[in-house]
Amino acid sequence: MLHMETIVALLPMILIFVVFYFLLIRPQTKRQKEVQSMQNALERGDSVVTIGGLHGVVHQIEDTFVVLKCDQSLLRFNRSAVAEVVKKANASFEE
Repeated sequence: MLHMETIVALLPMILIFVVFYFLLIRPQTKRQKEVQSMQNALERGDSVVTIGGLHGVVHQIEDTFVVLKCDQSLLRFNRSAVAEVVKKANASFEE
């Protein structure tokens, strides 16, 4: 059976873990889910920025890859390389 002294001794460690969870771990996992959702919702014609800073327009979408049109070049990236969607596609996308 735990004594009161043992519980009091463990309380600061438990509190530190709870604080770390709510200040660090939980927001990070929430952000990861948002980024994953954004990457799964990519559509042809979306203006995006990659994690490397490349700005382009989604030209083609494959399972794990996206093809971005940047000026006159077509570049193939992993979906996970897309950091943010700057502008969603309009209903009519023209090449």
